[in-house]
Amino acid sequence: MKDMIEIRWHGRGGQGAKTAALLLTDVVFQTGKYVQGFPEYGPERMGAPITAYNRISDREIRVHSNIYEPDYVIVVDSSLLHVADVLAGLKEDGALIINTEDSEEEVRRQLGGYQGRLYMVDAKKISLATLGKYFPNTPMLAAAVKITGVMDEAEFLSAMEESFQHKFAKKPEVIEGNMKALRMTLESIQ
Repeated sequence: MKDMIEIRWHGRGGQGAKTAALLLTDVVFQTGKYVQGFPEYGPERMGAPITAYNRISDREIRVHSNIYEPDYVIVVDSSLLHVADVLAGLKEDGALIINTEDSEEEVRRQLGGYQGRLYMVDAKKISLATLGKYFPNTPMLAAAVKITGVMDEAEFLSAMEESFQHKFAKKPEVIEGNMKALRMTLESIQ
């Protein structure tokens, strides 16, 4: 892992981008790394664009600002490709992770011919198959872990199961569905 990995999340209020960023912070912290996870809001309303951030390092993190040159950008809602400059500051050797049903060719066209590393996750298909509803944050969280390599996948699944058991103690079906979504996403990414 690099000295520090910086991640910027783009989503819409209510889609769970902030929650995914904070969950990533929680599970990576358990591995002994230094972490930061924080959102940035405009008008706080359902459907409004939001941005969230993660910093992950093996050393103490002393910077406390937004992230302007991320290593990874995660787009939870592909409609934001037309609203936000998701490529702003993305490092040349960085990667873009997008929740989309579109082809790679179509996504690159929408991004003005972006030539960098691009990962596409069909979070809608995965969440509908495993949860019965559209919750894109769970698949996108798994994609973030897989693509960034910030922690071991088995450790991630174990930490997430523990987190879900605490959060959804009275809803075991929610735990099972979320765990299936995590596993399916991890397996789907090459």
